[in-house]
Amino acid sequence: MKKIAFSGTLDPITNGHMWVIEEARSLADEVTVFLSENPAKRPQFPAEKRKQIIELSAAERGWDNVRVVIVKGDYTARAAKKHGIDYLIRGIRNTADFDYENLIQQTNVDVLHGAKTIFVMPPRDLGSVSSSFVGALQGPVGWNWNVRKFMPGPAHRAWIVDWLRKEWELLWGYAGATSEAVQHADGWFERLTGPAGYGGPQRHYHNLDHLVHGLTEIRVWGLNTGAAPEAIALLKKAFWFHDLVHRGVGTAGMSDEEQSARLWLDSSLDPAAADDVAALIRVTDQLQAAAIEHPLKAAMASIDLAILGQDEEVYDAYAQAIRNEYRQTPDQTYRTRRIEVLTCLHGKAEAGSLYADAYFMSQYRLSAMANMRREIARLKADAA
Repeated sequence: MKKIAFSGTLDPITNGHMWVIEEARSLADEVTVFLSENPAKRPQFPAEKRKQIIELSAAERGWDNVRVVIVKGDYTARAAKKHGIDYLIRGIRNTADFDYENLIQQTNVDVLHGAKTIFVMPPRDLGSVSSSFVGALQGPVGWNWNVRKFMPGPAHRAWIVDWLRKEWELLWGYAGATSEAVQHADGWFERLTGPAGYGGPQRHYHNLDHLVHGLTEIRVWGLNTGAAPEAIALLKKAFWFHDLVHRGVGTAGMSDEEQSARLWLDSSLDPAAADDVAALIRVTDQLQAAAIEHPLKAAMASIDLAILGQDEEVYDAYAQAIRNEYRQTPDQTYRTRRIEVLTCLHGKAEAGSLYADAYFMSQYRLSAMANMRREIARLKADAA
């Protein structure tokens, strides 16, 4: 058996799809992924973008015998025959899948005179993973970490960048903006999400996931507190920029947060709110925070610390990511400094001052304390 094809909309490609492709690779010398372009469907990504995501996902796993072909206006089974492929491969998760796929198989052979189908059954942990399942996870706090478990890295990155793009366009009112304003905002979006910003390869925590998490926290905070749209917009603008500079080389000892605030001011994205947003960015700077007065100060500071109160799995991944960002620091030095920071933050949580905003206090105070105690204990054990 030399050539097998796998087909689907693959919007997005999931680990379940990747498993089926890997099964095909174990059976054939060459695997073709037929990417269906169905005018009746409205996918999140256009076909060319989906093709790129699949190719990057295959390359990430070192698969050099997988090619991707976009099928326009034809049945997949018939397209397979045209490409010299005799067999399609499909994953069967349950009896409903079997009944449907069996009908398609009969149609392919009897009506279209196309390729026959091989059925494979995925392992239990992938049995419920589908594009629609992954899409349904989007929205609540932590959705970006949850969907990561079910899709390859390139697909996850494309998914969250697309989500961020939509957030950005809404924030700056692209629908009613001039072409000049859109072009200006586009330039800043590319800078913020690209290699010089949150999308940089050395960004292990202060990265695109961090950005998605904070923006989601702001939306959920607004829903639960009835905050005005103007307040939500100010917080979002500040969060987009607050960690733009991370571990940067300051001018005359200038902090990363101060550099980020100045980049915001230089952006000229919203001159009317320039000082308000800069003040909220500076709230996240421990050296400046005490001197800043702003009605949204408590919310901004709490959003920045919300990661401390996440589920254990998320917190542990965050703690490891922080270590990775400071990987040049010797272990003993890192442990000592990290324990000092966590002890200080834990003390604030005990005193009820870690989360100055009432909503975040109710949501995360106790779980943040538990998480920090676990990490302190682990750091001390590693030092013993």
